[in-house]
Amino acid sequence: MTALPPLSDVYDDYQLLDSEDRYRLLIDLGRMLEPMPDALKTDATKVRGCSSSTWVYPTRLDDGRLHFLADSNAAITKGIVALILSIVQDRPPEDIVNLDIHAELEPFDLKRELSSNRTQGVPNMIKLIQETAKRLAV
Repeated sequence: MTALPPLSDVYDDYQLLDSEDRYRLLIDLGRMLEPMPDALKTDATKVRGCSSSTWVYPTRLDDGRLHFLADSNAAITKGIVALILSIVQDRPPEDIVNLDIHAELEPFDLKRELSSNRTQGVPNMIKLIQETAKRLAV
């Protein structure tokens, strides 16, 4: 497993690519997610509203930061999940609560690049992550 690159590095590459290569970049980013055990892929961890099956499971590191395991059965969606996790991964819950994740994603213009069924679950995924962070914030 390789750590996800910083969002700014992903964007530097993303902005230089055409649409087809942007898909490949997202797919490659999704492949960088650490494996999520099948036992964690439950109804409780499923992201609602995604056209594909997508799961997000929070864990807590010893120092209190949140580390998310995630997976999707669709390669592009898995890449979008990885893009979101590159913003929040291994951060304190208080930081995640205060992040404007939508604004962080805005430069990628995912709604223009991807079909609506690929992006319809993004707000729900962000909401799930931020609600989890809020619940676990000190």
